[in-house]
Amino acid sequence: MGRIMRSCLQSILKLMNSVIGMVGIAMIMYSSWMLRVWLKNLGDSDLQAPWFIYTFLGLGITLCVITCSGHIAAETANGHCLSCYMVFVFLLVLLEAAVTADVFLNSNWEEDFPEDQTGRFDEFKDFVHSNFEMCKWIASLIVAAQALSMFLAMVLRALGPDRGSYYDSDDDYIPARLPLLKNQVPQPPYVVNPHYPLQNDAWNINR
Repeated sequence: MGRIMRSCLQSILKLMNSVIGMVGIAMIMYSSWMLRVWLKNLGDSDLQAPWFIYTFLGLGITLCVITCSGHIAAETANGHCLSCYMVFVFLLVLLEAAVTADVFLNSNWEEDFPEDQTGRFDEFKDFVHSNFEMCKWIASLIVAAQALSMFLAMVLRALGPDRGSYYDSDDDYIPARLPLLKNQVPQPPYVVNPHYPLQNDAWNINR
């Protein structure tokens, strides 16, 4: 029963990691497209580095790395791997919470970010404002997947690795004993007392 429960938890953790990984892949693809368009329209003009595109790309790569570590941790159920994975997800959630709090609580939150000469940051803001409900549900799904991943990792770490296929101690396992010599002489079913004198069969017959 415990092994089935552990297997279900590992499968759910992998599923939640897949959601995070798909978000990371989508961010990498979108940032790659933005970078391609920016380089195509760059020409001979001297512009600053597109911080928004690089930040978007870095976040996507970070999500993919976290997803890979989560799959490894879920597959092995190792305590150290699960701990590292929980730390990574927790730091990511803290970063998302800080950015969200700055946007909603600070009326001049745009001044906290450098100027984006590519214009992609403004396009992203306009897209979020025009599709606020959809973006809200997507963000809620991502946060829920991250929170559930942390909870499942904590449960798996508490359960520990699966030791059902191993013996608890060496006393529970009795190895098969094989004779050292192949042609071992079988012992007689009775024991002869060496102190008892043997009688002479010929003397008994003549008598």
